[in-house]
Amino acid sequence: MRCLIIGHGSIGQRHARLLAEMGHEVAVLSRRQVDIPMLFHSLDQALAWNPGYVVVANATAEHATSLSRLAAAGYGGTVLVEKPMSTEPLVSLDFPFHLHVGFNLRFHPVIRDLAVRIADHKLFSAQAYVGQYLPDWRPDTDYRQCYSAKAAEGGGVVFDLSHELDYLLHLFGSWRRVAALGGHFSDLEIDSVDTAQLLLECDRCPAVSVELNYLDRMVRRDITINGDFGTIRANLVAGTVIHNGETTTHQVPRDSLYIAQHAEMTGGGAKFVCSAPEGQLATSLAVAAHRAMTSGQWIVP
Repeated sequence: MRCLIIGHGSIGQRHARLLAEMGHEVAVLSRRQVDIPMLFHSLDQALAWNPGYVVVANATAEHATSLSRLAAAGYGGTVLVEKPMSTEPLVSLDFPFHLHVGFNLRFHPVIRDLAVRIADHKLFSAQAYVGQYLPDWRPDTDYRQCYSAKAAEGGGVVFDLSHELDYLLHLFGSWRRVAALGGHFSDLEIDSVDTAQLLLECDRCPAVSVELNYLDRMVRRDITINGDFGTIRANLVAGTVIHNGETTTHQVPRDSLYIAQHAEMTGGGAKFVCSAPEGQLATSLAVAAHRAMTSGQWIVP
């Protein structure tokens, strides 16, 4: 399949590399002059190449504009927009193309395991955590120059680490209300939110909390769930699920989640990939969390 990547930052480069390794023909649309065999500087030229699959992987703040431009050009293929879909809920999801959102933690074997274990059970509470020191994210890049550091470009942990928001909604259903604390609390040289703690009520779980931060010097991504099945503690970094003391370990090869997502998108199926309405729901939660942080109030949809 002909695959067009919009944006050539670190995530765009990863998408381009993996799709090429999967045997697809890959082109990049970028304002910059980058060293890649098939490079376009205008959307019209890129679409004239007739790609069947487009991956929107530019800065978060540019996602909505890129989707609007694709729609205005009449593109009718398949589109995957990197997470989050946008920094504000989109006015309409009525696009001429098939749109999905790149929340690829849905393909993580630990998340798939949790979904099976909690299905049809009563849930009592859940606590999730994700943290990684921002300067360590992209070793070859000055963290102060990346979009994560810049609120105006959609940076900050609530949007940047919105994988957590999506998988919580995926497991526990739509959010009913949210309260939040957060801000720029550290000495990182950024103007975006580096720490946020959210408290949610969801359709399936009455008490869900999650911390997201750019500060943890030891990479951590985990969740604990209590329900009528007992207690489950899952570690997405180690690939372990501990259910009432019994441990199951899953292998998570590097890039496997991206590969699984692209295989589903290019294969014409959409079993696990995040739909546009689901992506919109995660965006609405992220926006509401920011409102809750500044207002000090519960926010409802």
